[in-house]
Amino acid sequence: MAIKHNQQIQKNHFHKDWQRYVRVHFDQPGKKKSRRNARVAKAAKVAPRPVDLLRPVVRCPTIKYNRRVRPGRGFSLVELKAAGIPRKFARTIGISVDPRRQNLSEESLKANVERLQEYRKRLILFPRRNGKAKQGDASAEDVKAAKTGENIVRTNILPIKNTVTFEEGPISNYKSDENVYRKLRDARSEARYQGKRAARAAAKAEEEENKKK
Repeated sequence: MAIKHNQQIQKNHFHKDWQRYVRVHFDQPGKKKSRRNARVAKAAKVAPRPVDLLRPVVRCPTIKYNRRVRPGRGFSLVELKAAGIPRKFARTIGISVDPRRQNLSEESLKANVERLQEYRKRLILFPRRNGKAKQGDASAEDVKAAKTGENIVRTNILPIKNTVTFEEGPISNYKSDENVYRKLRDARSEARYQGKRAARAAAKAEEEENKKK
């Protein structure tokens, strides 16, 4: 019998072994502690190197979120070339590389090149062999200071901050009593009906000229 309208459901065999599919999260506090201990162990293992790689500054996609910046997957080859860092050497000194990424604006290219240059200035590069420093390696004093833990950053390498500003000034300067939603709706309405209003005004001006004649 086919089901029509608001009739009773036929053969409603809903008594299944539902307890087999129920999952609880009583281990959440324990897992939280385990993840924290794993992070601490990883930081101690890779010390004095930072835990994470250096990431570029990229814009979030879509118009809704593109005012925000976030860490990207890796630096593009153009940015590395502008900063004077070879792509194979960049991976060995804690810089993430994304060969597929493209630079679509001069602002992002300049910002990430400056980020790479700032990282290169702060970088303390240990010699691969003790007592045999090559060109670009840090001095013995810097290596000693890094091993003792002085002036060293283990996490949040050059952190990325979001600062929303306008041409007139920071967003905090705007008055709180202004109705921004109303302004946006009015601007949208003006842009939408601009052609019709211009045609109406031109027709009215032409009619007045005809009356004068």
